[in-house]
Amino acid sequence: MTGKPSQPASRKPRVDALRNRERILEVAKAAFTHFGAEASLDDIAKQAAVGPGTLYRHFPSRDALIEAVYQTEVERLAASARRFSETMPPVDALRAWMLLFVDYIAAKQIIAPALNSLMGGPKRLYESSHGLIRAAVELLVRRAIRSGDMRKDIEPFDLLRALIGVSHVATGPDWQLSAQRLVDILIAGSRPDK
Repeated sequence: MTGKPSQPASRKPRVDALRNRERILEVAKAAFTHFGAEASLDDIAKQAAVGPGTLYRHFPSRDALIEAVYQTEVERLAASARRFSETMPPVDALRAWMLLFVDYIAAKQIIAPALNSLMGGPKRLYESSHGLIRAAVELLVRRAIRSGDMRKDIEPFDLLRALIGVSHVATGPDWQLSAQRLVDILIAGSRPDK
């Protein structure tokens, strides 16, 4: 009988393995935020209550762990847009998501030195996240336009550019408060004329 050897069926990760991965990512995010890219991986494993082998099984290198932390944050941000659109009125969903986006920018700024340590820099990672973020804001803005809560000429990504701009010209630790106030200004300015 001639034939190709059968490939092992792809198995879903075990529940405990998924929990370990999530704990590692949470601890790593805090560690990279506090200590930068050189945070001790052994300390991350210890604080996540896993052995170093478990950490390296999930994330074979420091770069892989840094990328996974960033990608997880982007995926959570994108998933929240879907969740908000299913559970909140259109403008409330957009406002809640934009406030989360401000938190995402803050986290990105804090973890940026770790991201910059990646071989080749973070450009590829940023480019892949751009599409997820753009799709999320477009979903929410298009929904608000369809409901009549926003003007039809609003470009979704323009709202985020304004928030990103505030973060880039920030001169103090209170830039997040300015950005949060800007969310309400942007939404009010996007309402249709009565």
